[in-house]
Amino acid sequence: MGRQNTFDGLSEFLAVAKRQSVRKAALDLEVTPGAVSQALQKLERRLGASLFHRTTRRISLTEAGEILLAKIAPAAQLIETSLGETLHSSNEPSGTLKLIVERLALPHVIEPILPAFREAWPNVKIDITVSNKHDDFIADGYDAGILIGSYIAKEMIAVRLSPPFKWAVFGSPGYFREHGRPQVPSDLTKHQCIRYRRPGKGDIYRWEFLEDGQNVSIEPNGPLTVNDGQLMQNIASQGLGLIYSSTFHASRKLADGQLEPVLLDYSPGSDGLFLYFTKTAQNQPKLRAFIDTCSQLRRSLAA
Repeated sequence: MGRQNTFDGLSEFLAVAKRQSVRKAALDLEVTPGAVSQALQKLERRLGASLFHRTTRRISLTEAGEILLAKIAPAAQLIETSLGETLHSSNEPSGTLKLIVERLALPHVIEPILPAFREAWPNVKIDITVSNKHDDFIADGYDAGILIGSYIAKEMIAVRLSPPFKWAVFGSPGYFREHGRPQVPSDLTKHQCIRYRRPGKGDIYRWEFLEDGQNVSIEPNGPLTVNDGQLMQNIASQGLGLIYSSTFHASRKLADGQLEPVLLDYSPGSDGLFLYFTKTAQNQPKLRAFIDTCSQLRRSLAA
């Protein structure tokens, strides 16, 4: 004999009590009248009491049925309301959106988007970790990350957040006046370079170029080594050496004339800043809301 479910027959009981008709209750429950009658009979046998007076014309509650209805109807209403609220919340952005973003995304994405996102979705909390190390993205429970496209794992879904940008060498106008401009990548051996130590990895980032159809990788020489991209730009703008960066990273200092690009013709290709996430995470309402807000920001900047 199968295990008895405590709730067996209760939905049929409530439907018949409400409609005072087995046939109408069956229509509400989308089952046959016979199935409703059978469920009621099993419930009555289990309780050892008759719940309905039955005649050929009408059906009404017995005293035992009235007592049972008075006890379970409020609970049934609470369950129905709770299920409705849960369904609504599953479609409405809510909860905490956990993001891991590289520092570059702060001025170009996070800071511009947060006011609009918070205004549109006040019920969504945001937990942001700033890091260039995204190796434990899934294990650490992040909903999404923001990273340069070439560093994102192939199995991730990626949404572009920035225009395409190129990698190049940058220096201040004063540096170029004093030391000249490199014409080809090999000229860099004659220049002071500011080296970048990658946070979390500890290695010195090699400068990459495309020369005569071949990929060329150069480890820069110079007396200064830093592990922060903004500091690297600030030092370069003071004329203390050349840096390897992207036109997007350096866009603000390019716009105000503090830095100038060289060796653009040897750029290894275009890249971009992307929001990335797993296939299983893409249907989360809170993440979809963030993606939509990012898309609106991009359109407004492009207009």
